[in-house]
Amino acid sequence: MDYVLGILPPLLAGTVVTLQMFFATIVLSLPLGLLLSLARISRFRTLSGAVGVYIWLFRGTPLMLQLLFIYFGLPFLPYVGIRLSDFPAALLAFVLNYAAYFAEIFRAGIQSIDRGQYEGAKVLGMTYIQTMRRIILPQVIKRVLPPVSNETITLVKDTSLIYVLAMNDLLRTTRAIVQRDFNTMPFIVAAVFYLIMTLVLTWVFQKLEKKYAVYDE
Repeated sequence: MDYVLGILPPLLAGTVVTLQMFFATIVLSLPLGLLLSLARISRFRTLSGAVGVYIWLFRGTPLMLQLLFIYFGLPFLPYVGIRLSDFPAALLAFVLNYAAYFAEIFRAGIQSIDRGQYEGAKVLGMTYIQTMRRIILPQVIKRVLPPVSNETITLVKDTSLIYVLAMNDLLRTTRAIVQRDFNTMPFIVAAVFYLIMTLVLTWVFQKLEKKYAVYDE
């Protein structure tokens, strides 16, 4: 017990880094994913095609590869030469990657809404933006909560990939302690931390699903 209490401070510090990456990614990738989904289903073929290529690219390549490319590759690209520090580079990779997944989730949710509701809103004189905000999106949110929940829980675990950029997140801190002390107990403690985070997220999304289920009654 004394050993566990002794390693808690650095593990908690690593957890803070993990949570910072998690919340920053969620705050930025969800709205970006929604905008991309609207662009994907737009009537402008060039815009829709470009977003389709973007989604294909970021869903079809590993997140770790994207992390390494943005951090190590961008500085050497001709006419680009952008060098980002570890946190902004990791955040950019995570946001671009998860926005692609959220875009497909939102697209499927929007296209699942009956076409008649769009026509009804048009008869009532609503603009496209008003139709989306007042009629379509409230229904979409209810329908996409389960897949968004799954992606959000996956994000918690994917944050462990930032250790490749030498960021002191929960996993890298845990690994450093294990190598220092030749003790596997930090792995168990870290697993408990991850399980607690996913448990809290599961509880939050269950509450949200119950809240929106009221509209089905």
